[in-house]
Amino acid sequence: MADTRLENKVAIITGGAQGIGYAIAERFARDGAKVVIGDVADEEGAAAETALKKINTARFVSCNVAEKLDVHNLVASTLDEFGRIDILVNNAGIVATGDFLDISEDDFDRVVAINLKGSFLCGQAVAQHMVEQVKAGGAAGTIINMSSVNAVLAIPNQVPYSVSKGGINQLTKVMALSLAPYGIRVNAIGPGSIMTKILEAVAHDKPAMDRIMSRTPLGRLGAPSEIASIASFLASEDASYMTGQTLYADGGRMPLNYTVPIKR
Repeated sequence: MADTRLENKVAIITGGAQGIGYAIAERFARDGAKVVIGDVADEEGAAAETALKKINTARFVSCNVAEKLDVHNLVASTLDEFGRIDILVNNAGIVATGDFLDISEDDFDRVVAINLKGSFLCGQAVAQHMVEQVKAGGAAGTIINMSSVNAVLAIPNQVPYSVSKGGINQLTKVMALSLAPYGIRVNAIGPGSIMTKILEAVAHDKPAMDRIMSRTPLGRLGAPSEIASIASFLASEDASYMTGQTLYADGGRMPLNYTVPIKR
């Protein structure tokens, strides 16, 4: 159930045109926030803006988070329209499948550039503004990075993804320590198996789904809205004493050291 915990806050969500990012944008809008989506998917981004405007103020800005000029434009566009930034969600991310012995340098660089460098660029640009905002007597903001269970649990054919998400966990801690003197909080969310477009392709593949369920004690996939609920909590004053943490929403996968029976 949405509330007004983010009333009149200004939030940027990267990769917000679809999937988990859109679910977060929609939840924030229902919680009262003015939402800016940054994404490379122009058509989906425009559609998301139209849908979100039915809930609250929303804007789409075309942005490749791995490009510093694009990030500058995203931040500048938000400030031009709303005058401040209260929340950043670094959600933009991609995958490239390939075993360690075979993955190409280009694929490795591309994934790390979007997932890790993009979070650094956006985080730094927004944090610089948030610090100035605090120095001018304004409220401190909060930053949420999108990690993954694969920051800790490695998958051999997801080399750059696992590496990038491990880096996100450390980036979250570094940012949190650096920005704590200004009251700016930085946390991360580590989803497990969530029903997004990536998993929709697997949903009708019984052996693949059995492998996922065998490592998921709750016995189901998560929903994007469940990750959005955590983001809403972390962005709100309810999490006012939390910083430098990664919260895992994984159906019990992280504590598991064996497989569980599959429900037939």
